[in-house]
Order: sequence, then C-alpha cells, then structure tokens
Amino acid sequence: MTTSPASLIAPHGGSLVERLAEPSTHDAQLEAARSLAQIQIGARELSDIRLLGTGALSPLDGFMTEERYHHVVNEMRLEDGLPWTIPITLSVDPIAYRSLRHARQVALVYQDEIVATLDVHDIYQPNKAHEAVHVYRTDDPAHPGVNVLFQAGEYYLGGPITVFKTAYDHLELSEYQLSPRQTRQAFHERGWKSVVAFQTRNPIHRAHEYLQKCALEMVDGLIVHPLAGETKSDDLDAATRFACYERILSDYYPSNRILLAAFPASMRYAGPREAVFHALCRKNYGCTHFIVGRDHAGVGDYYGTYDAQAIFDAFEPNEIGILPLKFEHAFYCTVCAGMASSKTCPHESSHHVFLSGTKVRQMVRSGFAPPPEFTRPEVADILIRAHANTEVAAAQSGGGADAQ
Repeated sequence: MTTSPASLIAPHGGSLVERLAEPSTHDAQLEAARSLAQIQIGARELSDIRLLGTGALSPLDGFMTEERYHHVVNEMRLEDGLPWTIPITLSVDPIAYRSLRHARQVALVYQDEIVATLDVHDIYQPNKAHEAVHVYRTDDPAHPGVNVLFQAGEYYLGGPITVFKTAYDHLELSEYQLSPRQTRQAFHERGWKSVVAFQTRNPIHRAHEYLQKCALEMVDGLIVHPLAGETKSDDLDAATRFACYERILSDYYPSNRILLAAFPASMRYAGPREAVFHALCRKNYGCTHFIVGRDHAGVGDYYGTYDAQAIFDAFEPNEIGILPLKFEHAFYCTVCAGMASSKTCPHESSHHVFLSGTKVRQMVRSGFAPPPEFTRPEVADILIRAHANTEVAAAQSGGGADAQ
C-alpha cells in the first residue's frame, strides 16, 4: 500500500492498494507460476487485472469473494460498508471449476502469457439473473453488459491477485497509460489541489468541450481520461478517439491546466452504477471532482437520462469522497449562437443542434462531416479519414466496411 502527498485527496479506503509483484521477486514468482494450474482469460478480465495492479480499483486486492460479491450486488457496498457499485469477478466454466476445486493458487493467462496469479479463497456459483437486474437494471441479453455476463462461465473465483509486468505488454496508447501513482505525482508537481476528471468512450465534441470548460472554471486542473479498454463493436477504436482528443486539447485548451491520460478499463454499460464506479476509480487517480453528464455509461433506452446523477444521492457525500459535477444536457443553440443547456437557454428545441453517437457514426460512414455546431471540423476530418482507412483495409482483406 502507498500513500499520497498530503495536498492530494486520499484514495478510496485510505491507501492505494497496488498488486504488482515486487521487483526483487518478480522473476522468481513468474517462474513459479508456470507450474500452477492455468485459467485462460479475455480482454475484459485483463483490463481488471491491469487496474488492480496499479491500485485503480483500491481498496480491492483481487477478484471478489462470495461475501464481498453479495454485498456489492445487493447493497452497493463492500462488507465494511465502503461504497462500491460494480462486482469485479473472474468467471470459469464447469470444466475448469472441477479441475480447480482444490487449488490454492492459479495462474491467469492471456494469449499464452501468464499475467497474474490468484490465491483462491473461494469458488462460488452466482445467480446471474439476480446480478443482471441489480447491477444493470435489466436481464435483457440484448444489453451488451448483460450479454457478456450471461456468456461468461458459471462459477466465480475469488481472492487476491499478484500482477506481473507481462500484463502490461502490448498496451495500446502506452504513452498515455498513467497509473494512479503517476497521475498523483503529476498533479502534485503542477500544484493542482483540485482536479476534475472527464470520462468518455466517444470522440470529443462541442458538448464535451462545454462541460469540461465549465468544470475547469471551478478547479485547478482537468484530466481528460478516456476509457481505453474493450467497448462495443460499433464504438470507435481508441487510437482514433485519442487522435481527436490530442487535436482539440492542443488547440483549444490551456496546456498548463490539462492532462490527457488513458483509463484502461473495459466498458460494462451499467449506467448509474458504472457512473459511481468511474468516480471512485478517478478518486484513486487523485481527482477531487468528476463530471457526470446525461446518460453516463448508458446504452440504448435502459436508463433514464439523469439516473446516473441521481444514484449519487444514495450515498453521503463524505462516503464517496469525490464530488460529482452534475451537468444538464448541453447543445448548440442557433438563436443563442453558442453552447447552452436547458438551464441557460430559453429557446425551443427546434433551435438546438444535437446528434447522437449513432447518428454521427452513420454520417461518417456515409462520408458526411458532422456539422460544426456539433463537433469541430478538425475532429470531423479525423473521423472521416479513419473511416476511409478502415474501408480500404477491409476491402484489401476481402471483407466489407462492416465486416464482423
């Protein structure tokens, strides 16, 4: 466990819980892990392992045991009462379950590389329908998070993990992959005592810019912290999204008051619960404030527009520790000739320019740039070029633009 400079907010639970193997014993532990029973994991589990390794999921030290899992699913709290809203679990199928029932430790393997070990404290069978309804507010398998849940193995393994350096091999956007220890150091060096975090999985657009700059008026610094793990198949790839962030931040933001970094989590699309989860993680990164806009971490019509803001009222402010900044839906008003929200604009919705992410993707795929009232031309150019390159690559490989 580590502590932070006194000027920074404490991590959730009081200290960063980092699960990286000690450098002095790393190689010996990795070699010993080769003799253990192995569990094959996917990209989503790897994201959780990476977060656990660096302390981004503090105070968690591994995948949840049955007791902790039930507290989180049913009460949105850990067993000691500390708020936590998303179960962090490792699933296995019945075949693996039968072979592991008496194992005390297992190796977690991603694409033929051992990335971590898990000390097996328990193996249990969850009620997935119950988990779906409580965490995602639906058991509809069309929901991407529920679909992943139902497709996963029938049993969960719980216990602390030890993470090896191999978990961070081939990490995309490596120059932006800052750990909580590193972001906290960056904030300290810059003298930022108050920092607002912005979470996104989409390219930056005018509404994002409006919210970020409103928030930046209140604090010392802004960390634009886009999710860089696994998302839905129709979401834009991380490299393209980061190209958009780089361009906008370099041209339209004060360089001494911003930091761009990657959040290596996978999306769960759990709406309100994931909004709290995202806030708690950013508290671990050293942030004091967190922007919560419309339908945060939502998908489809599963959640109300501002459910992700209302859920914070289920906790006392001191329990969460990081302050949610709740913003109304922002849009461009042609009468006001600028960005606004329902709190500041008196004009009818017919004067408001708003495009959904789906509509923007459709426009880009058709070769049309989203209007400048929605996104800056520089971003539109990046999106159109990226889609054109994708089409060329797909054609050369013998597939269509929408292959897979």
